[in-house]
Amino acid sequence: MARHNETGKWGEDLAADYLAANGYAIAERNWRAGHNEIDIVAYKGSRIIFVEVKTRSNDEDDPLEAIDRNKSLRLIRAAIAYVNTFDIDHEIQFDIIAINGSPANYRIEHIPDAFESPLRTY
Repeated sequence: MARHNETGKWGEDLAADYLAANGYAIAERNWRAGHNEIDIVAYKGSRIIFVEVKTRSNDEDDPLEAIDRNKSLRLIRAAIAYVNTFDIDHEIQFDIIAINGSPANYRIEHIPDAFESPLRTY
């Protein structure tokens, strides 16, 4: 496995553990709808939360810079497919988790309700 894939997997594992420790129920990991993917699908209270995880091993790189309008729209499209596939009737939320560092020394930033969907098809 390439190093960036290992870093990404580690970051997603860390994010899932972080969410679970903070009261989120993890329902899915790496759920795909065509070319679109949701890193983590979780539930908390009356909400279904679609989480995008970005991990960088270098502290100088900002993982949040990787989440642009196109990335947000792909996540939204995948979320709509998920909601339609499983006939979900929960309030929808999009979160971002940004991780910098390595397993020995890392920083995690959770941005709940990071953006709203401009698509009103759900």
